[in-house]
Amino acid sequence: MRPPSGVARLLLVCHASTRATVRAAFPADEPLDEAGLRRAARTRVPGGAVTVCAAERRCVQTAEALGLRIESAPDPLLAEYDYGRWRGLTLGEVEAAEPEALAAWLTDPAAAPHGGETVVGLLGRVSAWLATRGPGRTVAITHSSVIRAAIVHALGAPALSFWRVDVAPLARVTLTGRGGRWRLGYPGP
Repeated sequence: MRPPSGVARLLLVCHASTRATVRAAFPADEPLDEAGLRRAARTRVPGGAVTVCAAERRCVQTAEALGLRIESAPDPLLAEYDYGRWRGLTLGEVEAAEPEALAAWLTDPAAAPHGGETVVGLLGRVSAWLATRGPGRTVAITHSSVIRAAIVHALGAPALSFWRVDVAPLARVTLTGRGGRWRLGYPGP
């Protein structure tokens, strides 16, 4: 598919904190915690852009707390990484129960010992979403995993570099693209 011409400007916003992010647990479809809701309500995001959102409750609540109007149905390509049977467990719990499986997952982007999505699959899904972005400004409320995948794609980095990117709750990342090429930027204060 040939990418649309013109400049696409994306502001990727990670959802606010949840109980799972505080516990360092693999997330399910949980709501924002009180601290995340308060922090999102105090955060400002520039207006004048089309707003898209992942379907998970924490993303929809973040968009609402930011005062953004979601322009369309939730985009399945922006969905959280599928952690399979590890959903709800902390990293420490998985490491204690399945150390070899966790090690394989962290070193092989094509591995899915949890029965969910592979990192390679996530990177492909996010790359497909980026390919659909036309000219203009878009704000996307999504997950740290999706933002990490977008950064890896924009940099043309190898899949294993996915694990070298951290994205905190309410972090903002800008991508500017034209003709299928993306530049990573910093949105500033």
